[in-house]
Amino acid sequence: MNRKQVRKEPFPVSILSLTAGAFAIGMTEFVIMGILPNVAEDLHVSISTAGQLITMYALGVAVGAPILTILTQRIPQKKLLYLLMVLFIIGNGISVFAPNYSVLMAARMITALTHGTFFGVGAVIASNLVPPNKRAGAVSIMMAGLTIANIIGVPLGTFIGQNMGWRASFGAIAIMGVIALIGIILFIPKLKQEKPVSVVKQLSAVIQPKLLMYLLIGALGNAGLFTVFTYINPLLVEITGYAEHSVTWILVLFGCGVTLGNIVGGKLADWKLMPSILGLYFAISVILTIFTVTVYHPLAAVITVFLWGTAAFAVMPGLQVRIMSLAEDAPALASTSNHSAGNLGNAAGAFIGGWVITHLSLNALPWVGALLVGLGLVLGIACYIAERKNSVAQTA
Repeated sequence: MNRKQVRKEPFPVSILSLTAGAFAIGMTEFVIMGILPNVAEDLHVSISTAGQLITMYALGVAVGAPILTILTQRIPQKKLLYLLMVLFIIGNGISVFAPNYSVLMAARMITALTHGTFFGVGAVIASNLVPPNKRAGAVSIMMAGLTIANIIGVPLGTFIGQNMGWRASFGAIAIMGVIALIGIILFIPKLKQEKPVSVVKQLSAVIQPKLLMYLLIGALGNAGLFTVFTYINPLLVEITGYAEHSVTWILVLFGCGVTLGNIVGGKLADWKLMPSILGLYFAISVILTIFTVTVYHPLAAVITVFLWGTAAFAVMPGLQVRIMSLAEDAPALASTSNHSAGNLGNAAGAFIGGWVITHLSLNALPWVGALLVGLGLVLGIACYIAERKNSVAQTA
């Protein structure tokens, strides 16, 4: 299969193998939340100690992924993808047989290393498999694996863990990893290997002020999302008045919004990149502001949560493509750095949300989230205006 033939296809089947890999990674990241009590009881640790398996995973993605991307830049992209999936399978395999907490933590760190690098390299490959005007759409198809994992994979993994033991959950994820690996080997074409770029040149491409500003914009968007989402259960139970078992179905609806938003966001970004990013940040700010009122009304709250999930994830494919386009010498590192910044935003949002609950109140979370996204919007508008002025000046 040559490159020209691949580019004629609007969305090659090869992208679906990336989607399968993203699905497996999404499962391994989030399923631990549903089986945390089982893990804590079996390994004789407290819930809070077991919770560090989530925190350290996020830090492993944030810190380890860019380093691994730099160290593996000379490996052909297809080969790197299946090496990452092999490492992912090994990490989950170790989790199945982990005799104690320390070994399980080490296994989680191994899988965390594969997370950001897979998405970083995968986004570059997906965007190279389609014409330039469909790049964001291709990235969104790959990222859909992560969102579908939240709707189907995590509930399924949690069910398996609760009925067959938590180790069975990681076994199922390892099997999913094997399926993704087979898809990558069979369907991802051998793309032309780019000339290796020096580490100094890659870092220079990524630490340019404009790109760092977009990483900050992305981190603020994620911080706004996780300020609220981390505590969505107590919000819906204590303020809206839903029974705890009902929250699961609301989160499934949120996940449906996330998946829809991811696909629609890719199409919007391919149509008008920067206007769509800014428009979506504005929409998220408005929706979270409205949530400060609708959170008191059960039906309105559910509708708002669905719209919020749709808008919050619609912005991500476009932001990913924008960041890759700013680092022509290091698109994979830029893409991976975006995931690192996003994970730092997740952690910051969870911390800010906890601070808000302690020092303000639970019902203050939506407007604080809106403020964080609004700050990202202001920075985005400033970048856009500066770029337009620069473009006009160059034309003149």
